Amino acid sequence: MTTVRVRFAPSPTGYLHVGGLRTALYNFLFARHHKGVLVLRIEDTDRSRYVPGAVENLIRTLKWTGITYDEGPDIGGPYGPYIQSQRLELYREHAGKLVEMNRAYYCFCTPDRLENMRREQMARKQPPKYDGTCRRLSPREVQQKLQEKVPHVIRLKMPLEGETRFEDMIRGEVAFQNALIDDQILVKSDGYPTYHLANVVDDHYMKITHVIRGEEWLPSVPKHLQIYRAFGWEVPRMAHLPLLLNPDRSKLSKRQGDVAVEDYMAKGYLPEALINFVALLGWNPGTEQEIFSLKELIERFRLERVNKAGAVFDVQKLNWMNGVYIRRLSEDRLVEFLTPFLEKKGYDVSDRERTRKIILAVYKGIDKGEDIAEAARIFFQENVEITEPEARELLKKETSYTVIKVFYEKLHSLDRLDVDIFKQVMKEVQTETGIRKQDLWMPIRIALTGVTHGPELPYVIEIFGLEKVKSFVRQILEKVYREQGRP
Repeated sequence: MTTVRVRFAPSPTGYLHVGGLRTALYNFLFARHHKGVLVLRIEDTDRSRYVPGAVENLIRTLKWTGITYDEGPDIGGPYGPYIQSQRLELYREHAGKLVEMNRAYYCFCTPDRLENMRREQMARKQPPKYDGTCRRLSPREVQQKLQEKVPHVIRLKMPLEGETRFEDMIRGEVAFQNALIDDQILVKSDGYPTYHLANVVDDHYMKITHVIRGEEWLPSVPKHLQIYRAFGWEVPRMAHLPLLLNPDRSKLSKRQGDVAVEDYMAKGYLPEALINFVALLGWNPGTEQEIFSLKELIERFRLERVNKAGAVFDVQKLNWMNGVYIRRLSEDRLVEFLTPFLEKKGYDVSDRERTRKIILAVYKGIDKGEDIAEAARIFFQENVEITEPEARELLKKETSYTVIKVFYEKLHSLDRLDVDIFKQVMKEVQTETGIRKQDLWMPIRIALTGVTHGPELPYVIEIFGLEKVKSFVRQILEKVYREQGRP
């Protein structure tokens, strides 16, 4: 059987969009499931959008996600080069052949004429489409303009009637009316090919068997099929993925949130969580399972289970999923992953053991790396602040005041404080005050952390030590209870 060969072919325009990540992932999963080959190809023929350093950034981002490819610009392969700007002669040669076969033609229309034409068509409520002026030039007129070096492009000559049909692996049979399809530019006036020509030529020569890409390329398929048929080339099977949508079902865009994979990296999402989440944006495993390892995704992935409808990018679900993955990390990796976020906030992490204890105290309550700074704030500040309304209300209770006052008095008889001593002190407080257990611990938690929910008190005691515990409890007595007129 023919080896499955797929490609991820991004343009180096700045960053990897999460939609691009999903395309790369689905190609990767399909290739690995079928024990095939994934090619990374850089489509950089649109020089106006080229961003220096984007290729290196793209490769770095893919490596971070764990999506590996078998051929590409940095590792080579039998069908290179894998950067389109290094393959220009191949495209020019095939564009020339299409002209010779009367499947394409030279177009000499100026940008001004084309703009006026589009404006007039839109005023008549017609879809903007090239009107075929240069398609009707005689060979002698064409030759004369070429000799005069009139700037030109090469356009594909689409059939003027009939329809183009093809079978999409996700959408089934799709049909387009040829008369509605534009005569696409294949080679621009700067000599560079457009996506449509370079894409087809490269897919043929790189022996791509399946094209898996976003649905925005669906209307381009009839144009591509014309090129395949003109050269008598075998057409790869095609699958067009549904759009990614904002929660309001508009197309996913920067206006409503982050769209670059690098943004999610910077905020502290784990690669395995992001990959798991993105895999489920349009693909349905057929079960209720939501947490998948990469190995499980490879085993279960089928293009036939990809939906036609757009997939909503739900950040809340991503946060939940990332939290699940954070809580599954080994202790060493957890500390390694979260320490830089504390450091970035300006916290002192030079004491590695103390930093480890702080991370272990709070990590269960966070969903992403950047959350650790706020969750751990109490361990790096010298003053306790009570801003939570529920906490302020609880401190007003008579039992809360009694517990904190007696606890503070007992601290003065200590020369050190650890978890065991703390538990013993709390037993003594309960015995002396007679206060029920449900009213005993919360006031101390609020006095030490400022909130009703947070790190477990044994962690807080161990990290704070006696002097900081005394300082925070004293601040509560002075700031909160003195304001209430208590002694």
